[in-house]
Amino acid sequence: MKIALINEDSQADKNRLIYSILKEEAEKKGHTVQNYGMYSEKDKHEINYIQLGVIASILLASEAVDFVVTGCGTGQGAAMSCNAFSNITCGYVNTPLDAYLFTQVNAGNAISMPFGQGFGWGAEINMRYVFEKLFAQGFGGGYPKIYAEGEARSRKAMYKSIKFASQYPVLEAYKNMDTKYLKNILDYKEFKELFFANAKDNEVTGYIKALFD
Repeated sequence: MKIALINEDSQADKNRLIYSILKEEAEKKGHTVQNYGMYSEKDKHEINYIQLGVIASILLASEAVDFVVTGCGTGQGAAMSCNAFSNITCGYVNTPLDAYLFTQVNAGNAISMPFGQGFGWGAEINMRYVFEKLFAQGFGGGYPKIYAEGEARSRKAMYKSIKFASQYPVLEAYKNMDTKYLKNILDYKEFKELFFANAKDNEVTGYIKALFD
């Protein structure tokens, strides 16, 4: 998988720590990690927790990445921001058990973590164990395993009958946004370099590219 890391402004100074641990654990399983910032609270281009979901949705819809790791002070705001979009199933993850059960039962494409609340002594150890269990095995294996088929049917029903039916298709959602606001969210060097190098040729990619023409 290609994995994106996205930090919001209040926790940007933890980016280097999160990226180094995520990269090390992901690469053990053959995955790659792309760091979309924020890189420091001093960055000129700020990303707040509301904007995280926009970036995550575009990266997934354009197939620039396959999975997103994000978070904020509590992890709750980033999760809500991501789940506002029809193409994201984002789980709140704070423990290794959360990570393992999310991948096996829910098999989503994003997680949100609390990088502020409770982030104290030993937090980097917990984070390492979280990423270790996140990539422990392929997604959707089921837990308990005898429920794997039923859980897969539930996930399919959630998308087809509920999530896709109740939310805008992503391209329509982007078009409903103020164009200048959308461009401002994405208009920073690292996003454009990584996105244009990795996004596949589809309608979403074409729309985003046109914003910068």
